[in-house]
Amino acid sequence: MRWTGPDGFEADDSTERVDVEVVHGFLSTSYWAEGIPREVVERSIAGSLNVGVYDADGAMVAFARTVTDRATFAWLADVFVVPERRGHGLGKFVVSTLLDHPELTGIRRFMLATADAHELYRSYGFAELEDPSRIMVIRRDAAELYGTA
Repeated sequence: MRWTGPDGFEADDSTERVDVEVVHGFLSTSYWAEGIPREVVERSIAGSLNVGVYDADGAMVAFARTVTDRATFAWLADVFVVPERRGHGLGKFVVSTLLDHPELTGIRRFMLATADAHELYRSYGFAELEDPSRIMVIRRDAAELYGTA
């Protein structure tokens, strides 16, 4: 599906259209996926519902994905706007498009993690966990997993 956004930008959920170079380039320097190998990014895109945002020339300028069963649960991940395209409302556009995606209708629990965008996500209805002690995690060191420093 395609959606028209601000200033002529377009959102598209076609996995084939995702520019893996752009996604990997951003994620590999992000605080949440620093050093992630390209092949891991490729697998994450293949296994997710993705929305890319593209300018009039077709260049990908924003991205977000959900890890989901498309029925009850979704994890919003890897949301970004390339630095040179910030200030056009593209972060809100990509998040809104993904949260309203027809394949995610009826999702009971949408989750995410953020270090710096709490207010943005609160505007969509996200809130801190009422009882964080109920959530558990297995953490694995990226350097050990990917063989990076």
